[in-house]
Amino acid sequence: MVVTFEVTDEEHGEWAVLRVSGELDLLTSPVLRQRVHDVVAEGRHSLVLDLSEVWFCDSSGVGVLIAARRLLRSCRGGLRLILPARGAADGSHVNKVLGALGVRRLFEIHPDVPSAVDEDSRPLSA
Repeated sequence: MVVTFEVTDEEHGEWAVLRVSGELDLLTSPVLRQRVHDVVAEGRHSLVLDLSEVWFCDSSGVGVLIAARRLLRSCRGGLRLILPARGAADGSHVNKVLGALGVRRLFEIHPDVPSAVDEDSRPLSA
C-alpha cells in the first residue's frame, strides 16, 4: 500500500498556508516539520496548517504541531489550524487525537482558510 502524503503551500496576505493531506505519522511528520521551518526561515511568522485532508494523525504528528506552535510563538508569530469541515463539531481524527491528549486548547482552530486568514474571525471553541 502506498501512503500518500502531501504538503502544498499558498499565500494569503501575511499568512502562509500549508495544506496537508494524507497520514501525519512517524514517517511523514519530519516532512511537515521541515516545511514549517522553511516557512519561518523565509521570514513568514503567520502560519495556517490546513489539516482538513489529514485522515490519520499519531503522536509524532501532534508533536510537530506543538513544536510548530512553540517555534512561531518564539518569533512572535501565530499558528492557526484548520480541521475538517465538521471536524471541530463532530470530532475528526485529528480533533479526537488533540482532544484525547489534552492539547486541543493550545491551538486556534478554524473551519476553513478564509476564516483562518481573517483577522476579525473568531476561532472555534475548544
